[in-house]
Amino acid sequence: MILQDDDAELRRLRWRCRRGMRELDRLLERWLEQEWRASPTAERATFLRLLDSEDDRLWKWFLGHERPDDAELEALVGRIRALPH
Repeated sequence: MILQDDDAELRRLRWRCRRGMRELDRLLERWLEQEWRASPTAERATFLRLLDSEDDRLWKWFLGHERPDDAELEALVGRIRALPH
């Protein structure tokens, strides 16, 4: 039952990662696929907050044109940017 719940949650999160901009989709989905299951609860919560951000803001953060004011978001953006392709 827990595995089914986790799979359902991942499907919902994959949908939330779809931003309409292929580059953003790939960045967010890569972290979800590679890191979500092993991430501590606090990091998962930070990822959920990241998904609540506006697309244009996310894009500026991932390009390095701006930095999030929130240190946890900034650290997560850095980790996502550093993931291997």
